[in-house]
Order: sequence, then structure tokens, then C-alpha cells
Amino acid sequence: MTSQIWTNPAVMEWSQLLLNSFRHWTGRELLERAGDPDYQAHALFQSPFVVVSHGMEEDPLLNYGNQIALELWEMTWEDLTRTPSRLTAESTNRAEREWMLEQAKTRGYLDTYQGVRIASTGRRFLVENALIWNVVDAEGRRVGQAATFSQWTWLT
Repeated sequence: MTSQIWTNPAVMEWSQLLLNSFRHWTGRELLERAGDPDYQAHALFQSPFVVVSHGMEEDPLLNYGNQIALELWEMTWEDLTRTPSRLTAESTNRAEREWMLEQAKTRGYLDTYQGVRIASTGRRFLVENALIWNVVDAEGRRVGQAATFSQWTWLT
């Protein structure tokens, strides 16, 4: 159930990887790290900015989207986590998206990114000042990529 998805042990674990990896690459916290992992997973899911990520499959699937991401992409948790990450951009914007992901992969993170994305309903929006980072496990192995942003504009 989406309303308390953050209580799922796998989501709690992934939330910690997102938060730890963000700190690893940027030297900053994505959000205040108060409380236990359960509290932090809840805070991340309810945060007032978008957090979305994908795994390492050949055609990476989205594996996390907080509440605001679900609303922005107009999807349920179940729909989001079955969606190939590339489908968050229209086909005309996918080469630019791939370049950006490759830059983040090489550098660890990339900030001040902007690009047009598309919701499940076909509505388009411009993402501004996004930060993309590699998600790494406790051994430092890359296990995915994530993005966060709080600025977007709906396009007509």
C-alpha cells in the first residue's frame, strides 16, 4: 500500500542507501538525519522535494519515488516501480538524459541539471536545478542512480 510504503524493509534499506550516497558524493545531507532508519524513510517519503531512483538493470527500472514524485509523474507506487527509467523522458529527450546520467556516473554526481520529463498521462514538465547522484552500497559499489529536485514547471 502506497500510503505507508516506507515501512517496507526493502524501501527502508534503499532509503538509507539514498541518504548515505547523497552524503558520500556531496558532503551534505539530503534531509536532517534525525531518528532511526524507519523515521528517516518516512521523512524521505514525505519530503517536500522530489526523490526518484532506478536500479542497475540493462534497461533500469524505477525503484523509488517519494510521495511528491508519485504525484508529479501521476503514478502509483506499483506503476512507478514497473516503469523503465528512460520512459520518464520523451524519446526526443532521451539522448540528452543518457548523457546526463553518464556524466553523473563518471563524476559521482551532477548538479544544476535541467530537462523536460513526461508524466504517465503525457503531461510534460521542465525540471530545474536537479541533482543526480550514484547510489552506492556499504562497499562503495554502484547499485543505482537517484535524482532530487524541488523546481519544475508544467509545459503546455
